[in-house]
Amino acid sequence: MKEILVESSVDKIVIPDNLKVGLMVAKQREQCKNGGCSFDYYGLGFGQSPFHIPPPLSKALGKSANQGHYSDAEGISELRKAISGFNKRHFGLDVEPERIVIGPGTKDLIHTLFGIIKGGVIIPSPSWIGYRPQIYLLDKHFHTFYLKPEFNYKIQPDDLDEFISNLSSAQHTLILNNPHNPTGNVYSKEELEKIAEVCRKHNILVLADEIYALDTFEIEKFTSMGLVYPEGTFITNGISKDRSAGGYRLGSCILPTTSSKKLKADFKKVAATIYTNVSTPTQFAAIKAYEPNDEIDEYIEITRQIHRMMGRYLSNEWNKVDGIKATRPDGAFYFFVDFNDLSSAMKKKGVMNSNQLGESLLSCPHHLATVTGDANMLDPDNFGARIAFVDYDGKATFDNYKKNPPKSASEEVEFIKLNAPRMVKSTDALRGWVDFIKQT
Repeated sequence: MKEILVESSVDKIVIPDNLKVGLMVAKQREQCKNGGCSFDYYGLGFGQSPFHIPPPLSKALGKSANQGHYSDAEGISELRKAISGFNKRHFGLDVEPERIVIGPGTKDLIHTLFGIIKGGVIIPSPSWIGYRPQIYLLDKHFHTFYLKPEFNYKIQPDDLDEFISNLSSAQHTLILNNPHNPTGNVYSKEELEKIAEVCRKHNILVLADEIYALDTFEIEKFTSMGLVYPEGTFITNGISKDRSAGGYRLGSCILPTTSSKKLKADFKKVAATIYTNVSTPTQFAAIKAYEPNDEIDEYIEITRQIHRMMGRYLSNEWNKVDGIKATRPDGAFYFFVDFNDLSSAMKKKGVMNSNQLGESLLSCPHHLATVTGDANMLDPDNFGARIAFVDYDGKATFDNYKKNPPKSASEEVEFIKLNAPRMVKSTDALRGWVDFIKQT
């Protein structure tokens, strides 16, 4: 039999960052084992919430197990109503349930949007890995909008205006990930309003990926793009991050206020064609995740404060290492590290591009698992890495916080050292790697 042929679009994508890092770790483990090194690695690559699922949600899933029937492609009405109320309470958004679509995670919803909405996509870089591969698979056109370190990797309205002015007049969609993966940046209301002005001027749609919204450390400072640009914004969110239920595969998309009946019908039609409906038991269980619930609200607040402590501490410690520049996260569970001051020294050690930076950091004896290069949509000569600060026992840390929450900055440091010793030690590993790179 002849070789089975695969579509050329598949050749354009790379393994997702979590699998890629996992394979790199497995390979390095084998090398270390053969060399007599038994130490594991610092898990700073995989961005998954370390916490347990809130008990009310997991209990609700058990109770809804008998909901085995097919359900509406756009999601059951009870869940869409609960999500409408949730967005009103937390974000001040007035959203009719008819503008809400349920999908099997925000990743699938974003893919569906890319497939439905005509025109090119503007992707700010550094970026989450998931956007570009989906665009490749759909054979859509995209434009990389490089963010500047001198502006802390935030979209600058004047730069965006100039960038869009050089594009064709066809419809485009700007991806706005807020809080931002990989930098941990959070946009203020004023910053969003200025970006919205540019989008209105050029008739640009916005895909607001707000999956980390409730993981904003100072939640009162979070503003949804749907508040300042409701007519042109698609908002995706879900329960994978702030409620630690990534495996449930359930997300939501809020359509713009200007959405036509045809757009809503088209979204439903495509959803029904691709995945029929999100798991019906999961949808009924998720109602509990969106309805008012004191236990879940407390859970979100505790995990938010733990993320704040871990992220701010670790980025501060990494910034103390010579040659390293790390962003200070205000949300999510990532920060971004600029290694470019060490580029000449790295190249002398054979680290010629940003992908090889990840391999070097993981090598023995450093064992730092990160996400670098293509996974962040970086140019090969831009040496940067995403750091996920979730390498600790989430359930034990949660319980310890609830029993005795730290009441001062010094108590927070002690809390971190007690509950996340591997992350604390990662700074020493980084310092050792830098010393190695600088050796002539």
